[in-house]
Amino acid sequence: MNNMIALLQDPNLQWVLLSCLLLGLGSGVLGSFAYLRKQSLMGDALSHAALPGVCIAFMLTGSKSVFLFLIGAAVSGLIATFGIGYITRHSRIKQDSALAIVLSVFFGIGIVLLTRIQHSGSGSQSGLDKFLFGQAAAQVKSDVWIMACISLLLILVCALFYKEFKLLSFDPGFARGLGLPVAVLDQFMMLLMVVSVVVGIQAVGVVLMAALLITPAVSARYWTERLGVMVILAGLFGAVSGVLGTFVSVSAHNLPTGPLCVLAATGLFLISVVFAPRRGLLGKLLLRLSVRRSYRLNNQTARVAVKEGERA
Repeated sequence: MNNMIALLQDPNLQWVLLSCLLLGLGSGVLGSFAYLRKQSLMGDALSHAALPGVCIAFMLTGSKSVFLFLIGAAVSGLIATFGIGYITRHSRIKQDSALAIVLSVFFGIGIVLLTRIQHSGSGSQSGLDKFLFGQAAAQVKSDVWIMACISLLLILVCALFYKEFKLLSFDPGFARGLGLPVAVLDQFMMLLMVVSVVVGIQAVGVVLMAALLITPAVSARYWTERLGVMVILAGLFGAVSGVLGTFVSVSAHNLPTGPLCVLAATGLFLISVVFAPRRGLLGKLLLRLSVRRSYRLNNQTARVAVKEGERA
């Protein structure tokens, strides 16, 4: 306990803890709408598509600026979203296939650019390989402030457009009938997902960011049937995953924070699968046993009634 209190007094740990907490909170809230719209793979595609933007930003500027990396990753992610939409609308290729195409192509380009940078004179100073799996401990105060502001902005936008996103998630046809700009809202939600992925790639990495975006939302779905409660629970699960991952990373030396945050989110998912009251495996088992017990009691009661009728 004393060691944990001493660790919490470390300023670097405080910044990492705050960044992972806010990242998990914002990702969980936004991931709820992506999960309900059956676009879980969209976060994976966008996170992989961000890598070329990071590499190109470094090649053009020659400096390791997180803000410039975020701009490059955002531009690359937006190009990926437009590419997915163009392929889906102007061909017979379905969205899942378009996601796979864009994911593989953009990630392949990113790996080629990353290899070229590493073989150049400035490659040893770039540290761009950390964006593959993340390095939360390498964040400084300015990085955390950027992540915190953007995460809070994402949560605020989701709160302001809650009704619109709710209609878009459950019944886009009805939303279109009400006169809502469904296409614009769809692209706007894609933009928010791009921003969320771009913010998290430094802490979690392009490979694992999709897990942090979707896993808390899937876990929250097991506990409730109401969207508002699901969004709150998803944000809470994401924040808890960030905190647990950070603490385990600090307690066990030389373990990466980002993957541990994802493993913590996976642990919460497994707990939800087993212990959720109505959808969990334990709840279903108890319900099944209760139905069997009730069925046997009804059969026994019916048999007793038949025997008493025969005696009469």
